[in-house]
Amino acid sequence: MRDVVEIGLGKTAQRGYHLDDIAIVPSRRTRDVDDVSTAWQLDAYQFGIPCVGHPSDATMSPASAVRLGQLGGLGVLNVEGLWTRYENPTKVLEELAGLDEDARATRRLQEVYAEAIRPDLIAERVRELRAGGGTVAVRVSPQHTLALAPVILDAGVDILVIQGTIVSAEHVSTTDEPLNLKEFIADLDLPVIVGGCTDYKTALHLMRTGAAGVIVGIGGDGWSTTESVLGIRVPMATAIADAAAARRDYLDETGGRYVHLIADGDIQTSGDIAKALGCGADAVMLGEPLSLCEEAPAGGAWWHSAASHPSLPRGAFEVAGQPLGSMEKLLFGPADEPDGQLNLFGGLRRAMAKCGYRDLKEFQKVNLLLDR
Repeated sequence: MRDVVEIGLGKTAQRGYHLDDIAIVPSRRTRDVDDVSTAWQLDAYQFGIPCVGHPSDATMSPASAVRLGQLGGLGVLNVEGLWTRYENPTKVLEELAGLDEDARATRRLQEVYAEAIRPDLIAERVRELRAGGGTVAVRVSPQHTLALAPVILDAGVDILVIQGTIVSAEHVSTTDEPLNLKEFIADLDLPVIVGGCTDYKTALHLMRTGAAGVIVGIGGDGWSTTESVLGIRVPMATAIADAAAARRDYLDETGGRYVHLIADGDIQTSGDIAKALGCGADAVMLGEPLSLCEEAPAGGAWWHSAASHPSLPRGAFEVAGQPLGSMEKLLFGPADEPDGQLNLFGGLRRAMAKCGYRDLKEFQKVNLLLDR
């Protein structure tokens, strides 16, 4: 039974746990690290590491998305970002990288994102991604999916990511025709990833839309302000475990249709990645950690996709810091610092080996310890 706490007369709350609250428990077996595989597969697309690039302009340009793909991950470009608003956003990104962390940074983000999205640039960016080789994935928000989908699909993407802060399978509106995810996905001939979600019921409903993957979490980190703006905070260990339970029940319901879970939030180090996968995720979505690599288009600055919202921004602007090294060093080392920010997937492989698991599916069965 879930731990339920009475917070006052007539009101209870379920207890939730963050990744920092849990630890991985090694088993009786260990394994050689060279015998461990971090590969995973979404539909027909195979990846060497369970890493999805968060579609922030701070980290994902056409070039950096291609590079992440070359290194075994999945880069996702935001088709509502700067690369589809400006012919060459390099100067804008350089300016943003030089901003201080104050109110002016948020105002400037809102100003540069006020430029209209250009359909011709969407097609051009998809062509650039395609020319780089690998899997082509782009992100669109639920509210703009119907308008932008024809351009995106005509351009020829492999994977479509429909992502917002919170996405439901049943959006109610009295002013606009809402996106019917189930009907929309049924008409497509490519895998769709949807999210974020935060609980069992929403995850199950999103799986029933036919999505190939569900994003769990809202990208929360030290720079997210979703809690202070909306009052929403996601204990990621609990959210992932709940979504994994929904996947198990959906497997039974459908006779074996597996939906992949992508954890997005509270993930900064290789240990966080290991714990997220141990809770049941198939992959993690990395945002701020990728801003620290040399290929990051904003030169070390970081902001969430929702940080530029014209009326209700949800995310502080992080000023540019010194890069920790190349994307390859960030993902695979060698690490010259002991804090888990470098060699992220080497650290994951080591954790899997220490616990005796040979692949990610097995590692999802690892025992966890509540450490509070």
